[in-house]
Amino acid sequence: MNKKSNTGFILIVDDNPTNLSVLCEALNSEGFRFRVAVDGESAIAQVERNQPELILLDVQMPGIDGFETCRRLKTNPVTQNIPIIFTTALADTDSKTKGFSLGAVDYIPKPFAQEEVIARVRVHLQLKQLTESLEQQVSDRTKALQQAQVQLVQQEKLSTLGELVAGIGHEINNPVNFISSNIPPLQEYIEAITELLLLYQQEYPKPTTKITSVIENLDLDFILEDIKKILNSLEIGSERIRNLSNSLRNFSRSDSDAKISADLHQGLDSTLMILQHRLKANSQRQQIAVIKNYGVLPQLNCYLGQMNQVFMNILANAIDALDEAIIQGKIRDVTPQIKIATSIESEQFAVIRIADNGIGIPERLKKRLFEPLFTTKTVGKGTGLGLSIAHEIVVQKHKGVLDVNSQSGMGTEFIIKIPI
Repeated sequence: MNKKSNTGFILIVDDNPTNLSVLCEALNSEGFRFRVAVDGESAIAQVERNQPELILLDVQMPGIDGFETCRRLKTNPVTQNIPIIFTTALADTDSKTKGFSLGAVDYIPKPFAQEEVIARVRVHLQLKQLTESLEQQVSDRTKALQQAQVQLVQQEKLSTLGELVAGIGHEINNPVNFISSNIPPLQEYIEAITELLLLYQQEYPKPTTKITSVIENLDLDFILEDIKKILNSLEIGSERIRNLSNSLRNFSRSDSDAKISADLHQGLDSTLMILQHRLKANSQRQQIAVIKNYGVLPQLNCYLGQMNQVFMNILANAIDALDEAIIQGKIRDVTPQIKIATSIESEQFAVIRIADNGIGIPERLKKRLFEPLFTTKTVGKGTGLGLSIAHEIVVQKHKGVLDVNSQSGMGTEFIIKIPI
């Protein structure tokens, strides 16, 4: 091990001045930094305050001996990974076996040979450095694999969802266009037929008994009036279907390769339209109220399809939280609601706040919300990928911020900030 790379220190634990002198001289001659403790108790106290790179620990000491000192250090999570080399005159197999079973990495026999002390210290410092480097590499590789997994799942979900939604939107669009385009001429035909019937009534005020009977059976006046209402309902219904079709196509915008100038309000409204069936009242709760407080946002350069995915994940989670609050009896006299507010912050960020009055998130879980595969939902109700994908889209793809404010039982608010 290069002496200059050793920025830590070695702790020598020995009550014998002669042994201390020999060990200090050996380490000092090689430029190693070191500190000294003369008993087990003070050694443990020093290590807990400031962790050394390596410990040279005498076995036979007053108070607690080296074996007990080693046992305590190895049972403490803070100090358990520090390599310990026993220094002892005990050469019997049982003593060595006991030391290794307690977690020691080596023995240096007394009396000391300076070259052996330096060689063993150098080897174990190198091993510790290599172990730490390997652990860091494993940690980095694990994070990279998790990140790659999230990106693959995100791309797959966006691609699959985009194709599905775009296909549905296209399939809906054709028949609804057919219906809506035929409503105006149908209205004209019915108006013409109605006018003709009225003209017949004027020109022939006394129809035959057979015609009179048919008119009475049909309730002609009611039918003529109701036809207008039916046509109006068809017109309203086809318009709503057209809006849904437009929302589906807007939601599934295929823009993963390049940012486009987009209206985030339109993305929010499209997502709400798609989730409309989940917002409606059901057998367990009343309708979820959506309160929109939109500010003035400029057109933003963003991946709109991916931002819609963020809105979908957060809004769907809010609905899940409200449903769970109802099941747990935590919302009774209060209307379940989702508040959506948008604004500009410091002329630098477009801010979208999505808040619910559901069950909230415990403090101990908040810091893990954006971890891949972590979920607060029960088995089968969540993959733990939704919010991690949302975080990836907002933070990595858009260089923005995704935060959460929540208290258990007090609801949850997600804050999305996208650079302008």
